[in-house]
Amino acid sequence: MGGRGAGSAEAAVLVGWSLGGIFARELAKPRPELVRLVVTLGSPFSGDPRANNAWRIYELLNDHPVDRPLIASDLAEKPPVPTVAVWSPRDGIVAPVAARRQRHESDRQVQLNERHLSLARAPGGIQLVGNILREELG
Repeated sequence: MGGRGAGSAEAAVLVGWSLGGIFARELAKPRPELVRLVVTLGSPFSGDPRANNAWRIYELLNDHPVDRPLIASDLAEKPPVPTVAVWSPRDGIVAPVAARRQRHESDRQVQLNERHLSLARAPGGIQLVGNILREELG
């Protein structure tokens, strides 16, 4: 995103699934002028980072505990751009409350009835993201 501002009139739309949604939110915080919208799908940005069924795998793959990331940041802090949090009561990996908890942590929360691994690839998920983009971007 650093080079995006040069010669580009349009800000980016960041769509992230799971940990990718956390990255999208964090990318938008320091450079909001480069981001028009952040959409997260089943991203555990709220509450206890162990409130999901993947934290043990995360710790096996990384050299630090899930609740002590290498870069200090308040994951629940809403980026200064419009945000939409897509969550599922059937997720199975990320606790629904971790993907949508407090109203002030995202501008809009949208329920999608899919499993975690299907949020970004199921027809309903793809259609939902398209609808969100149409609604939010006009």
